Amino acid sequence: MYENNRLKVFSGRANIALAEKIAHHLGDTLGRATLSNFPDGEISVRIDEDVRGRDIFLVQPTCPPVNENLMELLLMLDSFKRASAARITAVLPYYGYARQDRKDVGRVPISAKLVADLLTTAGANRVLALDLHAAQIQGFFNIPVDHLYASPVLNEFVRSLNIPPNDLVVLSPDEGSIKKALMHQKKLGGTIAIVDKRRCSATETKQANLIGGSLEGKVAVIFDDMISTAGSAVGAAHVAKRNGAREVYVCATHGVLCGPAIERLRDAPIRQIVVTDSIPVPPNKQLANLTVLSVSRLLADAIERIHYDRSVSELFE
Repeated sequence: MYENNRLKVFSGRANIALAEKIAHHLGDTLGRATLSNFPDGEISVRIDEDVRGRDIFLVQPTCPPVNENLMELLLMLDSFKRASAARITAVLPYYGYARQDRKDVGRVPISAKLVADLLTTAGANRVLALDLHAAQIQGFFNIPVDHLYASPVLNEFVRSLNIPPNDLVVLSPDEGSIKKALMHQKKLGGTIAIVDKRRCSATETKQANLIGGSLEGKVAVIFDDMISTAGSAVGAAHVAKRNGAREVYVCATHGVLCGPAIERLRDAPIRQIVVTDSIPVPPNKQLANLTVLSVSRLLADAIERIHYDRSVSELFE
């Protein structure tokens, strides 16, 4: 059903550069679409080529401006559905509204579930996501969800540093990131430690004690799914340095970098900050010690596997 010449990658305006790289890896160019805004701010979408019977992959991270990018994604999905595409996969390098995945207090929405329902209603037959903030979000969908991890890309960077295994400490910035830290430590070696983080509010955290092995004279590598306001990453870096770490690196999939993030990172005792291009990093947020790695090859490989009905999980085995 999905022959090679029937696959087509399209992009919204959220991260065209990433989508172009993905299409290039697949030996193609991006599908043609006209996206603009009406004078009142409403989004106008027009697909400029025939997509009837085609296997469509729409790349659109719902990063800031979150509501604008989400609405554009929904309108494009609806356009492909009404144009009789055979299958529509929403490729979400970054899944916005992921942090509210349960009712932790009364009278609040479960935003992650609502977004899942919106994507399905708009026309998505499948979702391809990268490093969801909470893996259980996959269960909010009644359609297939392929969950990718940027760990191979980040681990390759850490290996390039040639840190002796006896000097490497994989540092989890909080209890919730222990599983991710263990996954990296299993591949990279070294030891593992955890920062006991006490949250003061939804955006502010207070760092406490270090749990685990000694950091004296070691190289600490902090792994997280995202750097938002950078409170967790910077706090963990300070804990590492206070406990004698020689160098501190921070690796995260999503460089959201909002609010005071840039100011905090600029003043932090961090040797290098590493994010991926799941979210575009504008010039005003680029730091001298910030490295952006591409996940385009990883996403392209997953798209090709989905298209040919092959296993996606084999990418991580």
